[in-house]
Amino acid sequence: MKIQKNGFTLIELMITVAILGIIASVALPSYFEHVKRTARTEAITSLLDAANKQQQFFVDNRVYTQSLENLGVVSPTEHGFYTIKVSVDNSAGTFKITATPAAGPPLKDDDCKSFTIDDAGLKTSKGSADKSECWG
Repeated sequence: MKIQKNGFTLIELMITVAILGIIASVALPSYFEHVKRTARTEAITSLLDAANKQQQFFVDNRVYTQSLENLGVVSPTEHGFYTIKVSVDNSAGTFKITATPAAGPPLKDDDCKSFTIDDAGLKTSKGSADKSECWG
């Protein structure tokens, strides 16, 4: 009578673990880069929306507002990655809206640390990458 043993050999398990390790080493960096780019898009969208609403507020009231509530803009952003801040100089007729990292992957993003847009539509960013890479 022959006894049949079912199972995996140690070699088979080691090969499977090695393959999973290779797949993970390729997939994880790509995933984290995707999450960083998604977070940047969230910041940019929030800034452009806030700047448009700030211009509309100026048309209606002849002054810029310091309050995000008056603009209907929330801070932190939808997923909580960035905080939005407004600085206004009504005597000069200017404003700047800045998005700075608050949580998650943007805190580790050395390429694009923060984003700013002003009343003239000038888009700037701080970090090691140039503006065009950060603003898309």
